[in-house]
Amino acid sequence: MERAGSRRGVTAVVGNRWVSLQAWCGPLPALLLAVLVAGSCEGNSVERKIYIPLNKTAPCVRLLNATHQIGCQSSISGDTGVIHVVEKEEDLNWVLADGPHPPYMILLDGNLFNRKVMQQLKGTSRVSGLAVSIAKPNPPQGFSPGLKCPNDGFGVYSKDYGPQYAHCNRTVWNPVGSGLSYEDFDFPIFLLEDANETQVIKQCYQDHNVPTDGSGPEYPLCAMQLFSHMHAVTSTVTCMRRNSIQNTFSINPETVCDPLLDYNVWSTLHPINSSEKVDPKKEFIMVATRIDSHSFFWNIAPGAESAVSSFVTHLAAAEALHKASDVHLLQRNIMFTFFQGETFDYIGSSRMVYDMEKDKFPLRLENIHSFVELNQVALRNGSILWMHTDPVSRLNATVEPQIKNLLDILSNSSVGANVTLQEVGFSQSLPPSSFQRFLRARHIPGVVLTDHQASFQNRYYQSMYDTPENIRMQYPEGLSPEETLEYVTDTAKSLAEVATVVARALYRLAGGANDTSAIQADPKTITQMLYGFLIKMNNSWFQSIIKPDLKGILGDDVPQHYVAVSSPVNTTYLVQYVLANLTGTVVNLTKEECLNPEKTPNAEKEMYDYAWVQGSLDPNSTSRVPYCVRSTVRLSKALSPAFELREWGSTEYSTWTESRWKEIRARIFLVASKELEIITLVVGIAILVFSLVATHFINAKADVLFSIPRDPGAVAY
Repeated sequence: MERAGSRRGVTAVVGNRWVSLQAWCGPLPALLLAVLVAGSCEGNSVERKIYIPLNKTAPCVRLLNATHQIGCQSSISGDTGVIHVVEKEEDLNWVLADGPHPPYMILLDGNLFNRKVMQQLKGTSRVSGLAVSIAKPNPPQGFSPGLKCPNDGFGVYSKDYGPQYAHCNRTVWNPVGSGLSYEDFDFPIFLLEDANETQVIKQCYQDHNVPTDGSGPEYPLCAMQLFSHMHAVTSTVTCMRRNSIQNTFSINPETVCDPLLDYNVWSTLHPINSSEKVDPKKEFIMVATRIDSHSFFWNIAPGAESAVSSFVTHLAAAEALHKASDVHLLQRNIMFTFFQGETFDYIGSSRMVYDMEKDKFPLRLENIHSFVELNQVALRNGSILWMHTDPVSRLNATVEPQIKNLLDILSNSSVGANVTLQEVGFSQSLPPSSFQRFLRARHIPGVVLTDHQASFQNRYYQSMYDTPENIRMQYPEGLSPEETLEYVTDTAKSLAEVATVVARALYRLAGGANDTSAIQADPKTITQMLYGFLIKMNNSWFQSIIKPDLKGILGDDVPQHYVAVSSPVNTTYLVQYVLANLTGTVVNLTKEECLNPEKTPNAEKEMYDYAWVQGSLDPNSTSRVPYCVRSTVRLSKALSPAFELREWGSTEYSTWTESRWKEIRARIFLVASKELEIITLVVGIAILVFSLVATHFINAKADVLFSIPRDPGAVAY
């Protein structure tokens, strides 16, 4: 255990104050007190008095694929270092060269968390770890730790298909991407989420660690310890092989890594039998979007522009279309699909394509008439929304007229709206999109809608700064949580316009011939979804639409949209129940009938899903009014086919896994000089030896020291 001390006395922590143990318990000699502190006058834990835990942190963890490991880890016992605050690049000189007390734990200003600085820190043994504070406001130059060419190698373009477009040769989609999330660091890196904890660290640094006149500060020094040891190493191939060996030969197998997995959410406009194959002659319009995001730090994935803006628009379009009066007369069905794990080489979409090809899904690829994908759509320049198509498939004489018809319908649907759809140049490839995985399997007419013509408008792609502020969500001051939930922002109005155009276009694509002016997305629904998915999941609307046994997923933390390894994650559940709420029907069934539809006459369980949800609070009491919702919403597995096939080194499918770990924690404390630590150790050993000698002496003379004197009046017989 680390101990804190100084030449003036042993130092400990009470609350957030650094205090002397001499002053705390009386005038006992400090060194003796350090040894006997376990029996201190207040009887509290030594650890609680020495350390301040940092409770609001997010670690960088290790991820692995077929060939690499990325991320961060600490040593098995945690890494410790003297804290040094770095707020400008010149401050690095102390850490890298001048400081006399290496290794250092750096408290790094968020504006300096970039590739240039990290490469300097990566190449030195003088750094034992890093704590990153969040930059406020967001870095004006942008920050994206993702790749410049996201999901490179797993889309449709390769040496065999459009080689001129492979590896983003024509368009660099994410020009601000530094690739930091895909680097491997051999020291721990934590994000400090709480500004108060950041200030505590800075105050400790100011009190103990600030250099004076260029010379090192005196002991005691403020130090930090980070624990984030990872069990998996090298690659997915290695860790999955170790898992397999453990499961085969060990009585108590220890798993070292887990595949990234979850569930896709999907529903259809007209109900279909989910247990049978759809007639090959039936045609479906597939509408798709992703629901996951990522950043450098574990489970920090707000994804406002990269995910939430698109799937919220998608949900609103589904609601608007279901409200159309003649929707039941449409010739073609429409499938609303929400893919999980797309950030990690298209996990969800590649699995759905695989299942369709292997007849493990109700639809086949042949059933897909056309494909419409909503990508990043919240940061439009003016009114323009861009339509991206695949230039290679358009060379096919059969596909080109279908794509042209699709583009015409989309363009015509925007007439009279505040959204103008424009086609991107014929020579430009598709942006990173789920549609690419379907094109790998079959030439399907399709379009990807985005707010960017070429490179992303989003300067915070796959980062912790892709927050509501990034998509210009603003609320008046002084609103209560309920008022904020209901307040219709300009962002909600803008996305409602996009959803309206998409819904009208889908109506036309499905064969609708009537006037579409009545098909209108609701800005209020969108503003509620944006609030719930980006600011606070635990709100009155979300509470009312989920099952009672799922209310625990509505935590008070800021919503995150990382795919993770335990499933379904909160985002998946909420998208499922929001979609059911917006497109389903309230049916007059009892709780027993709703929970057991197979026992209910005419329930058509193969056609519908039934959910008994909490309902809203009764205005006159604290109880809720639950009800049964019938919808066509379903879940399908979003686990890469590579793990089904046990092809852990696959280059065809995603192979991402997440390492397991024992503990993740961070704490700060005061560290004594080496000399004082040695003296304390020597005194402790001396006391131990003295105790042993005294115990031996007392034991040897026990018959003399502890003998019972004989009663002189006693008579022996």
